Amino acid sequence: MKFSNYIPLYKSNLHLAFPVILSQIGQVTVSLADNMMVGHVGTVELAAAAFSINIFHIGMLMGIGITMGITPLVGNVYSQKKEQEVGEYLKNGLLVHMGTTVLIALVMGLLSVYLDRMGQPEQVVTKAIPYYLLLVASLLPMLLFMSFKQFLEGVGNTKIAMYITLTANLLNIALNYVLIYGKFGAPALGLNGAGIATLISRILMPILLIPFVLKNKQFKREFRIAYHARIKLKKLKELFAVGLPIGLQIIVEVSTFSFGAIMMGWISKEALAAHQVAIGLASFTYMISLGVGAGTTILVSHARGANDKLQLRRSIYSSFHLVVLFMGIMAILFVLFRHQFPLLFTNDPAVITIAANLLIVAALFQIFDGVQVILLASLRGMSDVKYPMFMAFISYMILGLPISYLLGVILKFGAVGVWGGFLSGLGFAALLFSLRLKRHIRFD
Repeated sequence: MKFSNYIPLYKSNLHLAFPVILSQIGQVTVSLADNMMVGHVGTVELAAAAFSINIFHIGMLMGIGITMGITPLVGNVYSQKKEQEVGEYLKNGLLVHMGTTVLIALVMGLLSVYLDRMGQPEQVVTKAIPYYLLLVASLLPMLLFMSFKQFLEGVGNTKIAMYITLTANLLNIALNYVLIYGKFGAPALGLNGAGIATLISRILMPILLIPFVLKNKQFKREFRIAYHARIKLKKLKELFAVGLPIGLQIIVEVSTFSFGAIMMGWISKEALAAHQVAIGLASFTYMISLGVGAGTTILVSHARGANDKLQLRRSIYSSFHLVVLFMGIMAILFVLFRHQFPLLFTNDPAVITIAANLLIVAALFQIFDGVQVILLASLRGMSDVKYPMFMAFISYMILGLPISYLLGVILKFGAVGVWGGFLSGLGFAALLFSLRLKRHIRFD
């Protein structure tokens, strides 16, 4: 196929992906700002933030994954102009999402009792627990927002959530400055100030989004249908059957990095802090790829609903081109500026040295990370989520995590060894997902 034939597809994907990318960048920018501001308070505070965030992300991303199940289902029926089913998915989706969110929040809250039993330095755990509980409190408003956001992406609207996310992120950064350092007469709360800022900004997100979408003329009919729709067991099962494997797949991947962070704490608090610096930078590029992946899921689900197999294939290939180009450029930048980037977060020479080495490994897995994002996004667009979940488990838990432990702890390669396991897991996941996708493209 000629390159010129892909240009309209690049434009279509980026048109959908760009607002999602901005939202994702905004989220990561807030996380980076948290780490930068907290890091300049102290290395212990930065390590405590790393420990808390990596544990919290397991529950948070499980919830986000479940909300993501609504996007391909809505996208499929929306492209067929089945408005009744669109509304039914919204109402039943909200019930599934909020029920699972309450359960996840309770489990994550109870987990705080066990944070001191994970082998971390005592001073790190002491500062981590109150910050962690503030993050858990922010889970319900954030996932309520995500539920509406994923529905809107299913109908092809990615802009509304972008505006809300960016507004909340700006507030978060401003509140960080005030509450972490004690500006404008406020007490200097350090790490807890960052947690309070996060909680306030996440409460704001659904407060701004829900009235906006309810009054929007474009969605008024769907929301009216949703209001009068019945709770249907079939729809609940379908939403759960798609959303749960997505959530579990994300948990498997993120747990690898979270358990890796725990291993870093076994090595030293400097290694844990350096891990947070490097993973924060790697997350920035990952989120951009994730935005392109969101556009891919929408395009693939719409092409599948229209039974346009050629458009489906072209949408996938165009996303590969975009992500491989971007991640390749970022890999080069990570290597060239590996000693400069950590200075944004800390002045500790030991942390900077370890983080610089980790960025070399991060540069190597950038391509694998971007490719597996697009592969998964394409499979989700086809509502193929069960097999990828098992593939992720094999890649990250059976292969990647044991390699991290072997290299980092047993063979004493330290932080770089732990990240070597991450590289192995991502590479194997990309291979397995590509084999699964080829099956669809060849036989669908």
